Amino acid sequence: MRNRWGILAILFFVRLTIAFQFQSVAAVAPLLEKTFGMGLADIGILIGLYFTPGVVLALPGGAIGRTLGDKPTTIAALLLMTAGSLVMALAEAWGWQMAGRLASGAGGVLLTVQLTKMGADWFAEKEIATAMAIFVSSWPTGVAISLLVLPAIGTAYGAGAVFMSTGALSTIGVALIMFYQPPPGATISATGSGRLDRLALLAVIVAGMIWGLYNVGFAMIFSFGPSLLAERGWSIAAAGSAISLVMWLSVISVPSGGYLADRFKRPFIGAITASLVVAALLAWLTRSDAVITVLILIGLIGGFPAGPIMSLAARVLAPETRAIGMGVFYTLFYAAMMAGPAVAGRLAKSAGSAAVALDLGALTVLACPPLMWLFERIVSVRNRRTKS
Repeated sequence: MRNRWGILAILFFVRLTIAFQFQSVAAVAPLLEKTFGMGLADIGILIGLYFTPGVVLALPGGAIGRTLGDKPTTIAALLLMTAGSLVMALAEAWGWQMAGRLASGAGGVLLTVQLTKMGADWFAEKEIATAMAIFVSSWPTGVAISLLVLPAIGTAYGAGAVFMSTGALSTIGVALIMFYQPPPGATISATGSGRLDRLALLAVIVAGMIWGLYNVGFAMIFSFGPSLLAERGWSIAAAGSAISLVMWLSVISVPSGGYLADRFKRPFIGAITASLVVAALLAWLTRSDAVITVLILIGLIGGFPAGPIMSLAARVLAPETRAIGMGVFYTLFYAAMMAGPAVAGRLAKSAGSAAVALDLGALTVLACPPLMWLFERIVSVRNRRTKS
């Protein structure tokens, strides 16, 4: 397949499998607590374990993809995700649950880095914010589907059936990725020097921090939102359906934000404004009875910064530095996503409520606008030096 929008559709679905698998723990968290006798702190650790391999594998993951190629790397990653799901489906001990989660996360890391690089290869020269926004919207789509489907599966058949479902979806991803083809000239352009200049590296680091912190804030909604609503007397299924509103609406708001960023060439104005509003809404969610209203607002607004943020790294990466640069970008992202749920879980345990996790999310989103300003300053300095 050589149509770039068709390629994007393949990448969209394959990346969706990562979100579906990641959300499998949070979607049935109350069920896992009863089955294994664990608390919110343990669930938070299990959620965060999915991103733990990213701190170690994201950077070499870019090099692995550069060496082995796009398709072999993505297939290996999907098979690793499937293996992790099978371990969690069959294991009866909490330790094996953690081991399976780590294996799944390792596959998810390699897949995420490689898919992002593949998407940037096809769209780096045109409509990058729109393409990355559509690409990123695969995450809320996968989370939303899992919130609707997995609680029902878990309630009817148990946690093992939930993890079998995630493994089955990963195997479908293997079949789909076989249709992927690189853009013309990608192989040739990727053979140059893979070294990043100092300012490009600094810009990518800041971009990774922004993406990590924003996603920590968003992750608090679907990781601890179901538990927050369960504390208020909601059923597992009802809580999952309510939280899924954010994800379904994000499927609309994320591409919309990317399109507007490309259309008006002012990506940071909308991203900064939306970040400030989302931070306020997260804080309001824990203090308001108008749960559905707040969740709808978060879904409609929260997706706007995603496309512009995801396009940041591509702005300073050449084709030959894209693989290693995306590795750096995702190392920062995974570090934030590993620590965020674990810290939130411990805070929730200490406070006796999942509400504190949402408050932590509000603070991490609030940290993004200053970092966006810093990124722009770095890029401006780099551009001036390049021209001189």
